[in-house]
Amino acid sequence: MHSNTAPHTIVGKYLISPLTRLLDDGRYAASVSIRSGSGRGTHDRVMRFIPSFSDQAAAVQYATREGLSWIDQRHAPATLGACAA
Repeated sequence: MHSNTAPHTIVGKYLISPLTRLLDDGRYAASVSIRSGSGRGTHDRVMRFIPSFSDQAAAVQYATREGLSWIDQRHAPATLGACAA
């Protein structure tokens, strides 16, 4: 199995690195690394995804979208429940 890293994307304090891996059946698996901080304060979240893709570009796009979505959700304002008067 062969692993590749696509170009990184920087969003605020996060470094998004989509990763692909060629599977035995010729399809591609996708994962993404989301890194923040530096030195001893570095945090790296890696997410692996279930769908496989017929080409590497599709796997990279999916992983990048999922990484961006994770950042958006993390920084979305909390929604308050409606209060009955």
